[in-house]
Amino acid sequence: MKTKIFSVKDLCMMAVFTAVIIVMAQIIIPMPYGVPMTLQTLAIPLTGIMLGSKKGALTTVIYVLLGAVGVPVFAGFAGGPGVVFGPTGGFIMSFPVLAYLTGYGAEKDNKWWLWTGLISGVIINYLCGVIYFSFFTSNNLLTSFTVCVLVFIPTDIIKIIITGLFSIKVRNLLFAGNMVK
Repeated sequence: MKTKIFSVKDLCMMAVFTAVIIVMAQIIIPMPYGVPMTLQTLAIPLTGIMLGSKKGALTTVIYVLLGAVGVPVFAGFAGGPGVVFGPTGGFIMSFPVLAYLTGYGAEKDNKWWLWTGLISGVIINYLCGVIYFSFFTSNNLLTSFTVCVLVFIPTDIIKIIITGLFSIKVRNLLFAGNMVK
């Protein structure tokens, strides 16, 4: 007898959070050098926390794959391999790691782990994005950091704080209502 890897409820929650990421990616503030400020970087850690490390990471893999095959899910309704492998592709490709780390931190049921997961996930996202952008554009790492990360640090700190303070409370409400798990 085969065991189910995912329940119908799991699949539905993963679909809902894929949709949440897609919608949040459309809330954009254009920035110089083609790296837009979006709310998808709020939705990705939220997905990891709400669904857990593995389901959250898989959900973001689905999101990235949808975009890679041309479904217009990225900022500004963009899609296709040109976006995933374009200058900001390092950020996009590291989304599953961001979701996994935040989900892993939340699964520990300890505030220290949650904050560590959130912060380390964002740092990994920054590192992957900057290194890839530097390689793609032939800029040095300092220029790439300045263009791709420096301007985003204040808003990402706010996103981390919002996610860290409210996501566990929302997740606990969902668990208490037996809506998730």
